[in-house]
Amino acid sequence: MKELEKLKELLKEISMINSAVSLMHWDHRTYMPPKGAESRAETVGYLSTLSFKKLISTEMGELLESLSKKENFDSLSDTDRTLIKVVKHDYKKAKAIPPELYQKYVIAASRSETVWETAKKKNDFESFRPYLEELLEIIREMVKLYGYEENPYDALLDNFEPGMTASKLRKIIAELKANLIPFVRLIATKSENIDRSFLKGRFSKRTQEKLSKEALKAIGYDFKAGRLDETMHPFTITIGYNDVRVTTKYETSEFTPSLYGTIHEGGHALYELGISQELKWTPLADGASMGIHESQSRMMENIVGRSYEFLKFFYPNIQKTFPKQFRNVSLDRFYKAINFVRPSLIRIEADEVTYNLHIMLRFEIEEALINREIEVKDLPKIWNEKMAEYLGVIPPNDSLGVLQDVHWAGGMIGYFPSYMLGNLYAAQFFRAAEKDISDLKHLIEKGNLAPLKEWLKEKIHKHGRMLKPEELCKNVTGEELSPSYFIDYIREKYSKIYEL
Repeated sequence: MKELEKLKELLKEISMINSAVSLMHWDHRTYMPPKGAESRAETVGYLSTLSFKKLISTEMGELLESLSKKENFDSLSDTDRTLIKVVKHDYKKAKAIPPELYQKYVIAASRSETVWETAKKKNDFESFRPYLEELLEIIREMVKLYGYEENPYDALLDNFEPGMTASKLRKIIAELKANLIPFVRLIATKSENIDRSFLKGRFSKRTQEKLSKEALKAIGYDFKAGRLDETMHPFTITIGYNDVRVTTKYETSEFTPSLYGTIHEGGHALYELGISQELKWTPLADGASMGIHESQSRMMENIVGRSYEFLKFFYPNIQKTFPKQFRNVSLDRFYKAINFVRPSLIRIEADEVTYNLHIMLRFEIEEALINREIEVKDLPKIWNEKMAEYLGVIPPNDSLGVLQDVHWAGGMIGYFPSYMLGNLYAAQFFRAAEKDISDLKHLIEKGNLAPLKEWLKEKIHKHGRMLKPEELCKNVTGEELSPSYFIDYIREKYSKIYEL
């Protein structure tokens, strides 16, 4: 069909521009010289706006209108019908935002992120504050144009987790709170029994990089379709089909943050690399949602990477890489140490049991920001109060507190709940995988993660955005998302570790 061919050509143009922007973002956060930030922001703003204008163009509107007519729509394949639905959703949402406002948002976010990097290093929230205030005003303006039914925050949630609302999140949070907070307190009585001292020491960046690459190979990451680089805040980015890059952060005093951060990002990369080639150059070549995406990273990082089975085959690599530190440390001691539970300051370094508490406080803060219930100037104080309430710890400075994450600086309001949802999806998906793959844990123990990787590709990865999160969850597990699987997983694993 001529209109369908034209639509796909236009979508390919948009994808190619976005590919160039992704490459610039990757360079910005890895190798770009500091003085290049201002011109980079302008270039990214220009190209992003060019892509945006193509998405909301008259040509795009006319093609979608024609292809949506019953006689045309009914003649399309299932994939192409889904493509039309997804593009119409994106078109309608983008059309609500004037191009000049979108360009203003992109440039403000790029500048804000650059200032945030320096502010975090210098523990200087005040230097970052006006940039975040400006960005929030733009986002609030965009929310009004998007429209919403109940809560302004829902319009932003939809960007990352279609179908999710603030009210649904509160119900999920209530169930998690009721089960996790008492369990954390119970574990706290036994924490002194676990020795973690051997995890601290001197670990060179070069040696950590070697180990991180081994971990990526172990989970099935293809280095011919990507690479590993260093950054301040780890991320994975898709430059194009078969080009998905992973980054990590190295701490010379402890190697586990980089190792598990790398495995986490590797889980994201496996998802992107597993998307069907049939969907290339279209909006369908993306994750179903950020929650589903996070399920893949959290599954690899925690359910697989921190499992006894995975470490049984991978720990010898760690001992070989750092013989001085771990030659005389048994697998059992190491396993307990890297599954140590204690409320901590840094989200990305938090244990599985307390991690979701970090997300809860961020959700509450950013929802309040969007609804003008709190002001940016009060963020450090509010952050510290909520850290005390949820985790019982107070950051000694803003670098370890309100400035620790890049998300708000980059304009990604509404993203944080995806991490929590990702943990829940991960537990539910892994339970389904155990039912389908006989002796899955034994295979992992032998270092054979290929069956799990293929199961994930077949059940989740290859579909891209063909299915909405709730549809995908039902297809994979036979039921809707339920916090019970995560709660059961946490109770079972940590009751054994802490002999409860």
